[in-house]
Amino acid sequence: MLALPEIWQMWAVFAIVAVGVYFYVRETFTIESISVGIIVALMLFFHVFARESTLDTGTLLSGFAAPALVTIMALLVVGQGMFQTGALEGPIVQVNSSLDKSPRLTLLVVFAVAFAVSMFMNNTPVVVMFIPVMAAMATRLGKKASRYMMPLSFISILAGMTTLIGSSTNLLVNDVLVRTTDFELSFFTQFVPGICLAIVGAAYIIIMAPILLPEREGLETEINATGHQYIAQIRVTQNHPLVGARPVAGLFPTLRDVTVRMVQRGEISKLPPFEDPLEAGDVLIVAATRNSLSKLLSSQPEYLKGMLDIAGFNNGGDVSADTIVISEAVIAPGSRMIGRNIEQIGFRRQTGTLVLGIQRRSRMIRKRMLDIRLEAGDVLLLFGYDRDMRALRNDRDLLLLDWSMVEIPDIRKSMLARIIFIATIVCAATSIVPIEIAALGGALGMIATGCLNIRQAVRALDMRIFLLIGAAFAMGLSLEQTGGAAFIGEGVVNAFMPYGNQILIAAVFLVIAFFTNVISNSAAALLFAPIALEISAQTGIDPIAMVLTVIFAANCCFATPIAYQTNLLVLGPGHYKFSDFIRFGGPLIVLLWITYTLLAPVFFQL
Repeated sequence: MLALPEIWQMWAVFAIVAVGVYFYVRETFTIESISVGIIVALMLFFHVFARESTLDTGTLLSGFAAPALVTIMALLVVGQGMFQTGALEGPIVQVNSSLDKSPRLTLLVVFAVAFAVSMFMNNTPVVVMFIPVMAAMATRLGKKASRYMMPLSFISILAGMTTLIGSSTNLLVNDVLVRTTDFELSFFTQFVPGICLAIVGAAYIIIMAPILLPEREGLETEINATGHQYIAQIRVTQNHPLVGARPVAGLFPTLRDVTVRMVQRGEISKLPPFEDPLEAGDVLIVAATRNSLSKLLSSQPEYLKGMLDIAGFNNGGDVSADTIVISEAVIAPGSRMIGRNIEQIGFRRQTGTLVLGIQRRSRMIRKRMLDIRLEAGDVLLLFGYDRDMRALRNDRDLLLLDWSMVEIPDIRKSMLARIIFIATIVCAATSIVPIEIAALGGALGMIATGCLNIRQAVRALDMRIFLLIGAAFAMGLSLEQTGGAAFIGEGVVNAFMPYGNQILIAAVFLVIAFFTNVISNSAAALLFAPIALEISAQTGIDPIAMVLTVIFAANCCFATPIAYQTNLLVLGPGHYKFSDFIRFGGPLIVLLWITYTLLAPVFFQL
């Protein structure tokens, strides 16, 4: 085997890292492929050219067993449990109900809720849950969705700066700190500087969003504009939220997104305008879009029970064994279902799914959904287990529209999910147990209690994050071993140390903030964490100060949509262009950089 001199080993590692960063930026290949390629290249290099190095294959792969990575994966599962059960739906619905009275205050409250939740859980599922809320609020306020989507992403990122588990970046940098020094970040070590930066960032967003963000129609507007109406039924059961609901001007304000066409009370059919309050036992014949019906099922458990009660499926309470989905199916030409209604077919018994609504174009139907005789081309909105829905692919009487199948949260376990989430946060924040144990315990609790099943939990484990972090660990260890980190640290110190520690920290912050928008924030953090600690060793600056500099700078991923997952999530709903992120996010980075530079002496006593 060949053995390169140490100086050449360092430059070879620099070359491998540079090529890896280049491919990450170009996105020529998938993130997973690039990450595996980097790991293989480093293992092969050290095996062939640096056999005497202590950095063997096992050490290069140690990032996959790092406590920080395990914690991140576990917290993703906890977040998925919150999403799967719709644990935030109830509070969001309550806040949204006050939108008409105080629209601006309500909007601020919604952003505050998103900020508060993002402090303690992975912000990706938080943004997923809040995107439809923001789209609906924009529609009701007569605004464009593009005014709210990017601020939602940025607010969640700013919140992640304030606690140790607010962002995966924080956990990864803390892991480097623990491995290389005797120091460790506590749950709230970064809270004071983090909340200061978050306040400055939030003020910028509030003031500049109306000025710098474009006004473009969002996807939600397009969907609602072309949404087809289904004929559906809602049975008002005992203790149903609609019991006692009084009409206002002939309409029911609690059913804002659906049109009540008839109320069936015993043998009496009441048509609009309605005058009497609703009673237990009433059956509402409504016209609603698929989106509106999905929101009803996700808002309160009683709506779901009422739907099930119509079909006589009262014993179907155990839905934790499989995913609940909504899909669409078309009555096929020549189907045996043509000319018969849902009850005559025994649809629930035959298919294991429940018909929520029937869509028939150019017809206004005012009768019970179960009395409607099906025709070829009718579209059925179906609800049921994922396994039963997929079995309909082989049904010749129905044409299942696979592309329309989406999951809906089972909010009957939402309170349990909230309890597990809060317990996880309390255990981690109070150091009752190490944070990785608290996270794993929370993930196990979500699975054991049925808040999500194994398949849903596994799906939450994003392989892109897993492999990217593993590759970033390998690159960071290689730079440490070959002296690359010390080389860069010494260069930065020599260039900026004459101007004082404050300018040195400012320079490090700016360099990391640039790279975090070019590659992922996790990769930038892991690459620069050992470099920052090397600068600390050479200058005597508190290592906590340097580590927090890395954390805050790596979280400044505002200038590009590829910098962070939540930016990609809002890209479509907000109809943003790449340049929109630069125009709105770029000044925010500069503002946070100036703020951090000015306050650094206060935070760290430089």
